Amino acid sequence: MRIGLLTEGGYPYVGGEGGVWCDRLVRGLDRHEFDVYAFSTGQAQEDAGWVELPPQVQRVRTAPLWVAEEDGVVHGRRARRRFTEHYGELAAALCTAAEPGTAQKPGIAEKPGTAEADRFANALHGLAELARDEGGLVAALRSERAVRALERACRAPGARRAAREARVPDLLTVADHLERALRPLSLDWYEEDGLGAVDLCHAASGGIAALPGLLAGHFFGVPLVVTEYGVRLRTHYLTRPDASPAVRSLLAAFHGLLTAETYRAASYLVPGNAHARRWQERCGADRAKLRTIHPGLDATPFARVGEDRLPEDREKDEKREKQERQERQEHAGPHTLVWLGRVEPAKDLVSLLHAFAEVRAAEPGTRLRIVGRPSGPEGEAYLGHCRALAAQLFPDEADGPHAVGRNPVSFEELGGPGAETTADVHAGGTVTVLSSVVEGFPAGLIEAMFCGRATVSTDVGAVVEVIGGTGLVVPPRNPRALAEACVSLLRDPERRARLGAAARARALELFSVEQNVAAFRGLYLETVARTPVRRPVLDGAGDPQPFAAPAEAHVPGHWTEPTPRAVPTWAVETPEPVTETVR
Repeated sequence: MRIGLLTEGGYPYVGGEGGVWCDRLVRGLDRHEFDVYAFSTGQAQEDAGWVELPPQVQRVRTAPLWVAEEDGVVHGRRARRRFTEHYGELAAALCTAAEPGTAQKPGIAEKPGTAEADRFANALHGLAELARDEGGLVAALRSERAVRALERACRAPGARRAAREARVPDLLTVADHLERALRPLSLDWYEEDGLGAVDLCHAASGGIAALPGLLAGHFFGVPLVVTEYGVRLRTHYLTRPDASPAVRSLLAAFHGLLTAETYRAASYLVPGNAHARRWQERCGADRAKLRTIHPGLDATPFARVGEDRLPEDREKDEKREKQERQERQEHAGPHTLVWLGRVEPAKDLVSLLHAFAEVRAAEPGTRLRIVGRPSGPEGEAYLGHCRALAAQLFPDEADGPHAVGRNPVSFEELGGPGAETTADVHAGGTVTVLSSVVEGFPAGLIEAMFCGRATVSTDVGAVVEVIGGTGLVVPPRNPRALAEACVSLLRDPERRARLGAAARARALELFSVEQNVAAFRGLYLETVARTPVRRPVLDGAGDPQPFAAPAEAHVPGHWTEPTPRAVPTWAVETPEPVTETVR
């Protein structure tokens, strides 16, 4: 099978978000061929290069989303008329689509009306066909003609109030955003030897990454599978908080309609957890198309810390762990809480520090290790605030905000030669803590589960789904509840061991690379089996290959010819003549 893998800012780039799971999927499905179609998000990402690609990756085609060079295409009068018509229809769909958040049921996003959805889809396909015929739309999307078409749609009868209030700066902002979002229409990917040659398109995320898959389905009938570990539409609803109401409304309408068309056209939608699945349903996904497949993590680096040790090695390991435990108790107290992740406000380390103050009051000598790097300037500022708070909460014990010796709270980073690994950090801790107020799929929590560690987490995102009954879960932004849960586990070693063993067993069963690859292998086969044959597969002699098409298809050839046998004369019936009556 030949898979067209569609990514945005991820695989095969080294610094791509979500690139790790794509790489594991491609390597795990070594019997399939992959063509990767990737959008880059910046010059730094392109300069960093690609990961090492396995041999099953046959071709990689990339395109930048962050810049669009002039293609030199000059449209004639007829092409300009076609562009104005289709772009105007797309703009009209944005101006008349339902306001996000105006659903009658609380918490359920308003689905676009059928008329607006069809109008948007027809306009999108019309623009794609125009780009394919004329060679691109870069200049047209940047032209004054596009802004005027958008303005007419905002002033037309039936436009929503927010659209009618759009001013010239708002129209320019929206037109610029649409130009960026519609750049995939101008690519040369939509040919018979491009996306037309794949058996299935797999978009690694929703939004712009799925757009080439929509066009491959429109031009060639290629089925589309969309994976969303984080629902892109929800992200768009939360962006541009400082923009004007008109800009927010029109852009939310665009991404809502694009998501609705993606969900409609996709053969299957793959949320990574129940939290993402619920959001997909709220955004209009058909429940019959949903197949939850949890992300797969590599459990191998954590095997040494977990339970899968050989019997002859356990005695040595127990002696070593006993010695390490004694050393930790001599230098750092009897217990250590571990937090590991990206340092940013959403992780709510402030609540964790306040909770740790209560833990220290109940269990003196306990340490807290905060291990992770800040994410951007905001993370740097937040890390400085947390260090100052730690020095303020423990003034009599701290040697300074950066101290690791007597200070019960240490701020550390992974990486560097001879430095600790993630498994080493979890191995040195008694309990792993997650204190987030916003969380998608908690991969760090699964790593702790692979290590057989008991966990205390806040009830956000997919945490409960991941933990099951193998850890303690408390409300977010509740330091007292967080402290009480930690203390209860610190005082009960048998319960910690029991929960840690159950957590490791659950993680190995549900969140390993093997289960992820097996699930996608089955989904690929199911998708292709339900898709009509688009072209026969021929062998070297030009004859159709058996089993290259679904079982329902009739494949002519010598293997289907019946064996001649003698038929008795009495079994042959003489058919009666058929009389046709003409009136």
